Amino acid sequence: MQGGALALTSLALALGTFMQVLDTTIANVSIPTIAGNLGASADQGTWVITSFAVANGISVPLTGWLMQRFGIVRTFVAAVLAFTIASFLCGIAWNLPSLVFFRVLQGAVSGPMVPGSQALLLLLFPPAKKGMALALWSMTTLVAPIMGPMLGGWISDNATWPWIFYINIPIGLFTVAVCWFQLRHRETPTRKLPVDQVGIALLVVWVGALQIALDKGKDEDWFSSPFIVVLTIVSIVAFAAWLIWELTEKHPIVDLSLFKHRNFTFALIPMCLGYAVFFGNIVLLPLWMQTQLGYTATWAGLLAAPGGLVAVLISPFAARFLAKFDARWLTSLAFVAFAASYYMRSQLTANAAVIDFIIPQLIQGIAMGTFFVAILTIMLDGIEPPRVPAASGLAIFLRTIAASFATSITTTFWDRREAFHQAHLASGSSVYDASTQQALSHMNSLGLSDNAAIAAMNREMVGQAYLLSSLDYFWISSWLTLAMIGLVWLARRPGRGAAHVAAD
Repeated sequence: MQGGALALTSLALALGTFMQVLDTTIANVSIPTIAGNLGASADQGTWVITSFAVANGISVPLTGWLMQRFGIVRTFVAAVLAFTIASFLCGIAWNLPSLVFFRVLQGAVSGPMVPGSQALLLLLFPPAKKGMALALWSMTTLVAPIMGPMLGGWISDNATWPWIFYINIPIGLFTVAVCWFQLRHRETPTRKLPVDQVGIALLVVWVGALQIALDKGKDEDWFSSPFIVVLTIVSIVAFAAWLIWELTEKHPIVDLSLFKHRNFTFALIPMCLGYAVFFGNIVLLPLWMQTQLGYTATWAGLLAAPGGLVAVLISPFAARFLAKFDARWLTSLAFVAFAASYYMRSQLTANAAVIDFIIPQLIQGIAMGTFFVAILTIMLDGIEPPRVPAASGLAIFLRTIAASFATSITTTFWDRREAFHQAHLASGSSVYDASTQQALSHMNSLGLSDNAAIAAMNREMVGQAYLLSSLDYFWISSWLTLAMIGLVWLARRPGRGAAHVAAD
């Protein structure tokens, strides 16, 4: 495939990836609005996020089996079409239970979309341009989580919440039409495989229990809740049973033998950890900006846009770099850029100007534009083309789990460090201090009563505590990211850059 047909098909495949990844974050900022309109509490509304994450986490590892059984093109097109229909159903949901049910359906059918688009892009491009295919796929994978809160915030502020799901309909129909007409004659070979029913059942149990525990843990105060304790035990036991079964099953639903490939293992670990830190930061930053700094959901999202723009511009150059140089160096550069952006955020103040938020985003954009394309080149090195969908599905599955851990750890850390800093600040102040008395007198002169003045000072102290907690998180993120560079160099140098993906 060449010329306009290749460009159009690549665009459709990229949009398929973008649409699915976007839906993992777009609803996050709209939960209060959705819950309110459907007559539910905000806590109940979080099941809109949890249900999608659980179903998607279960379905992603099944991608390799599905594509070997039915073909990559059929599986991908069917998944996109089902996802589009499920998005429409989410938009017309009449109450919270119906919306949660449709989100489960949406998450369940979306599993093959991201690994399928990657596999098809790698099959379409000639060996010399595999780096460009990976760059295009990587760009949509990293930009979509940033665009999600921005679009979700804008829709919440300017339209009605169903449009969060309706925007998928034209994109989905375009992707289905283009991919089917352009690719239906390029279907990959299929073979009849037995269904690993036990493996699927155990996978559903341990992933479902783990995802629910991670998503609801903070609300339930973690292990002080019997509900979370039971879910954790169920997840651990079911995971152990699943691992034993999959390692001994002749036709496992998830191909764990991929971990025998050195580059797959030593690229997958830093990819998941790096993505977890990145995802934690894109969860925390808009949350902090909206709850403590007075930004609207729209503006909090817009401030993330420069990073996405830089990523789009730099990805093609990263692909060309990979054709000539060691992908491990480019991955290391991406980690350094991530660490620099996190460190710059750790120097922010409560009065930081807009430019102080934009500059770290620009540096992060450099990292975003190089990270996935480089580390995927290392990870897929030596993987036979028929096993690429299984490798991609397993990697995306583990990355999804890592992002779930990151979200739970981030929000819990943020609140608990805030409590620590607030207690520390409170212990160093008293209404009897001269400086406090002076501040109270000044606010009294402005017309505030003593109670109102004390309340204002307390709000300021809480804001400062959340600031310090945020800075702690950014600082830790910076050093964790730098530490991952060592893991990258445990992998071998990829044989021929990104072209090695197809040639092997």
